[in-house]
Amino acid sequence: MKRTKKFVLSVLFIIMFSCLRYSGLYSQNRSKPMNVIFILADDLGWSDCTLYGNTDFYQTPNLERLASQGITFTHAYVSALSSPTRASILTGQTTARHGITAPVCHRKEAKTEPSVDQQKVSPGNKALPVASATRLDNDLPTLAKVLKAQGYTTGHFGKWHLGHEPYSPLEHGFDEDIPHWPGPGPAGSYVAPWKFPDYEANYPREHIEDRMAEEAIEWMRKVADKDQPFYMNYWAFSVHGPWDAKESLIKYYRTKTDLTDLQHSPTYAAMIHSLDQAVGRLIDEVGRLGISNNTAVIFLGDNGGNIHCGLVETLPSGEEFIAPVTDNTPLRGGKGNLWEGGTRVPCVVSWPGITKSGTRTDAMIHSTDFYPTILNLLDIDLPENYPVDGVDITPALQGKELKRKAVISYFPHQVKVPDWLPPAVAVHSGDWKLIRSFYHGDNGEHAYKLYNLKWDIGEKNNLADQYPQKVKELDRIIEEHLRNTNAVVPQLNPNFVPAQYHPEDIGKQKGGYRMRSDKKKIQLK
Repeated sequence: MKRTKKFVLSVLFIIMFSCLRYSGLYSQNRSKPMNVIFILADDLGWSDCTLYGNTDFYQTPNLERLASQGITFTHAYVSALSSPTRASILTGQTTARHGITAPVCHRKEAKTEPSVDQQKVSPGNKALPVASATRLDNDLPTLAKVLKAQGYTTGHFGKWHLGHEPYSPLEHGFDEDIPHWPGPGPAGSYVAPWKFPDYEANYPREHIEDRMAEEAIEWMRKVADKDQPFYMNYWAFSVHGPWDAKESLIKYYRTKTDLTDLQHSPTYAAMIHSLDQAVGRLIDEVGRLGISNNTAVIFLGDNGGNIHCGLVETLPSGEEFIAPVTDNTPLRGGKGNLWEGGTRVPCVVSWPGITKSGTRTDAMIHSTDFYPTILNLLDIDLPENYPVDGVDITPALQGKELKRKAVISYFPHQVKVPDWLPPAVAVHSGDWKLIRSFYHGDNGEHAYKLYNLKWDIGEKNNLADQYPQKVKELDRIIEEHLRNTNAVVPQLNPNFVPAQYHPEDIGKQKGGYRMRSDKKKIQLK
């Protein structure tokens, strides 16, 4: 009888344990559910931190510390501009599918579907670009919505830029949203006084990143006290414009400025410093709360570094000079185009029980991958009948081979920054990368640029003519993706006038750097 009782109790225990294992609130064989902190940096380029050995000027010791706790990705890809990346993280879908292809979600017009842009298109343009959706559709099962339905407390801190109410974080599954701001950057300045409605500084000259870290930490403490699992977006305002920073940090980096260094803006360096400090404060608090073993931390940039704007800077001697915001060397291009400098970004993931400390991987990942990966690692099913373009990158997190066909970057716009491209789409497959520029070939055909990034990380040698079969192979992948996502794609310009077409201007930013409004009188020489 006693043996029968023990057997029954054992069976019941196994059943209860199994139920808990698959409830969505348990992961990695731990007694506590896994929390997730997603840190997204705004405009932080691949060469803007010390993770990849490309800078001695910028200092990111806390990113290095996070990397020592997890795995660093050398080939992490996102959209060429920020709002599309943000939408892809939350939905697991590419820009071709969710329709937000440009950072226009602060505009008054609210539309959740893209369209072909037939207005104000010059007769010198061969293609009609796409007009992006301006809001993230509330019907989409965002990551926050899915996690909230599984018992997670959710919070969003910092930049959103996916729509005004009723398209704010509060309508997309977040319990908390601070400072509840829909704009493309911090309101007015990084340093108080700010211009956020109904959100005041705690003290004069308070830095917005310090404040956001403080708000996030306070929220974490409240959630931890309730012993609830949480998902947090810490989507930093840094290091997007307007470019200003703590004066003490600017002065410090002035003493380090070397004009022969490609990166030499003390203001931008000071902004990166504050971003890195915020990352450190979040990591410290996770440790202080005793939740390090059940808290995953993801760090990602949202697009490449800004190389089209310039800043007026001052040397310790008082001499003024103009500095580009940053430089993405050895990558080509930057924010606003599909070259590597525009879409390859810093990425670190620390996931207890999954990642190994201080490891690195060349596995190719995309911002769409975090949606299925987070849900799968938390044993939460993907929404039914919902198309997800990302893949589960758990093997890569574990240091194993990640098998995937390709990564697609869709940017059907022409933003006239340095090295700009006409409306285009790119595909990465293995070491190969193909860029298709819509209708910019001869006789209304598309134009192609093919690169092998293993041989040519700077994308200097177009191999399209030497490898025509590779072009066809990769272009079929592009076409399949655009068809499967029902993408709105650029069209031939019916009003095209060949005499007004100037291909020699493609890739050139006219007028030098775009300057801060208060410094327009100083021109690039």
